[in-house]
Amino acid sequence: QLARAPAQCRHARVERTNAKRRTHSGCKRAIRAHAAASPLPIIILPGLGNNAADYDRLKDALRARSEGGESAVVTVADVKRYDWLRNAAGLTDVNYWRGTLCPRPTVDWYLNYIDDAVEQSLLASGADEVVLLAHSAGGWLGRVWMHASHENATRVRKFCSLGSPHRPPPTDGDSLVIDQTRGILTWVEREMPGAHHDDVEYVTVAGTYLEGLAPSVEKVTGGTSELAQVMAGVGYMQVCGKADVPGDGITPVETAHLPGERVKRVTVEGGTTLRLARTGSRESGMATSPT
Repeated sequence: QLARAPAQCRHARVERTNAKRRTHSGCKRAIRAHAAASPLPIIILPGLGNNAADYDRLKDALRARSEGGESAVVTVADVKRYDWLRNAAGLTDVNYWRGTLCPRPTVDWYLNYIDDAVEQSLLASGADEVVLLAHSAGGWLGRVWMHASHENATRVRKFCSLGSPHRPPPTDGDSLVIDQTRGILTWVEREMPGAHHDDVEYVTVAGTYLEGLAPSVEKVTGGTSELAQVMAGVGYMQVCGKADVPGDGITPVETAHLPGERVKRVTVEGGTTLRLARTGSRESGMATSPT
């Protein structure tokens, strides 16, 4: 009997643990059902080189879109423009030069801003979950933040990216293609591919504002329109390895979308996600808020 006691105790502990998980899951479903009547707080994650003030118009536009007479709490991660210089810390890591850089600790400064924005939003709204609305580099940075801890992921109901470069550039030895993240996107795709978190709804938004063109003397001298396409194509080349593809002028469509059945992919024909992210304007080609 004494020999069997430890096994019985372990069995009892397992039953209690499973009961707690069932209770937690049931409570979470009940909370979500109750919260459905109120808009979820939205956190805007700025893109590379941008600061929080760049998204004031988008923030106001989202607040104006009330649900049931109630406006959402909208918070922009308090990134300053000079903060992006902190990424230079990665230069001291040998993996930067090898092209195998991991996101942390280089981008911890950005993740700390997300921490603060989430805490602020949950406190102001009384909600338990948020929507992450990420622009450009804020997309993969938001995914890194969700991956940083189990608690972070459980606090996100929806993840929506606007023109974010989610996929790493090809590594086929083409000297013209340089991974601007120095390996971070490769790490992200390996560690958290596609819709990595089961309880998070993923939406990726891309635009086809500008078709890229491969550079040539004829096209460069062919007029303003073709020059703009060539410039876009040079940028697309660095992101996906191809110049003659559609994109929003910065991020090609194929890179802006995450793979997988659980991802809702929205491609705005003729739209630019940059203008949408900055203004929330219908002139961007997006008729309604992606959130």
